Amino acid sequence: MTATQGRLAGLSKFIFRAPRWPRTLAFAVLLGGLTGIAVFDSASTMGSTYPVLLVGQDAWQGIVFLGAPTVVAALTTTTVDRALGGSLTYNRSALLALLCELFVVVVLVVAGVFAAVLGLSQRFVFDALVVALASIFALRLLAVLAVSRVSVPAASVPALVQTAVAAALLFVYGGTARLLIDGGSAYEAYVVFLSRTDHGPPVFDAVTLDHFLLLGALCLLYAVAVWGFLVAVERPWRRALDVSVLDFIRGFIGYAAEESRDLEEFFERLGQEAVVPVSALSFRVIEGDDAGTGGDGTETDAAGDDPDATVADGGRVDPARLGAEKARFVLPMIHPGPLGEIGGGDLPRRVALSAEGIGFPPHATAGHDFNLVSESEVDCVIDAADRALADATFRREGTVPLSVEAGESSVLAQRFGDAALAVSTFAPGSADDVDFAVGQSARAEFRSGGAEDVLLVDGHNCHTGLSGADLGHVTPGSERSYDLYKAAGSAGRATADADRGRTELGVAWEPTDWTPEEGIGPLGVRVAVTRVAGVEAAYVLIDGNNMVPGLREDLLAAVREATGIDRAEVMTTDNHVVNRTRADNRVGEEIDADRLAETVASLAVDAREDLEPVAVGGGTEHATVTVFGNDRTETLATQANAAISLGAALAAAVTLFAMSVSVLLFFLT
Repeated sequence: MTATQGRLAGLSKFIFRAPRWPRTLAFAVLLGGLTGIAVFDSASTMGSTYPVLLVGQDAWQGIVFLGAPTVVAALTTTTVDRALGGSLTYNRSALLALLCELFVVVVLVVAGVFAAVLGLSQRFVFDALVVALASIFALRLLAVLAVSRVSVPAASVPALVQTAVAAALLFVYGGTARLLIDGGSAYEAYVVFLSRTDHGPPVFDAVTLDHFLLLGALCLLYAVAVWGFLVAVERPWRRALDVSVLDFIRGFIGYAAEESRDLEEFFERLGQEAVVPVSALSFRVIEGDDAGTGGDGTETDAAGDDPDATVADGGRVDPARLGAEKARFVLPMIHPGPLGEIGGGDLPRRVALSAEGIGFPPHATAGHDFNLVSESEVDCVIDAADRALADATFRREGTVPLSVEAGESSVLAQRFGDAALAVSTFAPGSADDVDFAVGQSARAEFRSGGAEDVLLVDGHNCHTGLSGADLGHVTPGSERSYDLYKAAGSAGRATADADRGRTELGVAWEPTDWTPEEGIGPLGVRVAVTRVAGVEAAYVLIDGNNMVPGLREDLLAAVREATGIDRAEVMTTDNHVVNRTRADNRVGEEIDADRLAETVASLAVDAREDLEPVAVGGGTEHATVTVFGNDRTETLATQANAAISLGAALAAAVTLFAMSVSVLLFFLT
């Protein structure tokens, strides 16, 4: 990915799970009670004969005046929002109400400290409370607009709930109601009935009618400020991508809080149709594996042939003799992104589970422009892989594995019948994704050696992280791209002339107990060992997104020491489920390298012991899918980064303006 895309990926640090609403509200009530004990000092006004009872009364008052608005807002905001056409859930509503309660508590504490230190009256504290209540209305309005597709006037209704409930409690339990009584009328009786001043904290006597008038004026002012802020941020997105920034925020919040698929809907509007090659290589056991091969290349019943001898016509195997699939390598030229399970983020797991045998879904040569826009697009990729193998010709013959180097690029390659498996890497140099066009050109260079189908894998196994301007993306015209072309072409020609023999395969797999947060996805660690003409190769696949520098070399050394296999390579799937909460979560950052090396070595030993003769068939089909599209990822990243940087400055300016007007209103009233 580019540096701009790396900054966009950094948004994953804001991803979290919204807790269930009962748990959120329980914490809100507890917070209200604790704040009440700290703020409402009943002992100072009512004596301290029964301190326990007075503490309980303080806690109850905190629950009523701070917790109750939160509970009411959490339970009613969703109902009101959905009635107006919104999509706010109870979990999000409760979390939003709790955050607003925390904001009010902080404002009250800070205002109380200032009042005590500077000798200000209690009215100053309630002035600050008015600002806090108006501010949480603005925060709630922005959140509702971001989550629900409703207009500003419609969003103002659910956004106002928490502020309105708190204001109503201040009115009923404060001293304002008495000021509205005009002698002897029915209105007086109603107000007297409504007023509960004797039951409220004595400090509420400082609440006056001015506070409510100011609250209404500030809410109106803040609503206009929120509208102006959104208009300013929205305009660049409309011009560049013809999409709404609110749709992006809505989708991001939905996925972050509750794993909704709203973000995929946004990407679908952004995406472009693409035709991508999907290559597959299947290894199947042979029923009656002691069969020989006749002069015409078909099997005979002759036994005892030299298993390393060259066989005519590649040792074509009668389909009736094909047994169960032992392993399948699938390489769609798709990038497993953008993050978590969104789009093609979980592509490796889905592809691996679709295989009859043990699935190996290494990383292809494609960048973030080829992220699938939705998870449903993965079905098209899986169908293409199945079609690629439906008419495949299975052969026993393979070539010995060869390693070729050119500049910074090195390729481990091996042919199986008409297909070839080639794993490229720039290690020990730091590299990230190989551009789609570069990969296509490199595949063409390899096919010049005579192979019909090539699975060109991006090893994706050494990266220094997301800091810096150059993140190692291999683009057309770069020196590394030409190194890869040369290495791929040389590997294609070298395998055409390499020694041949019957193919044997052994596999081993361990899901491991590491988690995506530790950089390892659900596929864990998988190892395939091949043997052709007595020469063995080990292919190690780790379900993660790239690796810390030096780890690849340690793993290869562990494999050599445990098995004696010199020809080996380590690959990662680039599974973006490991990037759900961290943009940079490489293999080796969070887990013990020695333990991983032990796991890989042990699996390599098991795979070597599992070696048995197999028939191999491969093919390539094309899938029509919707991806982010050329340059759209970069444009999206640019707009998002600009919205974050400029939006923060604009938000600060809008907030400063609103607060300045608020102070002016206080002086004028």
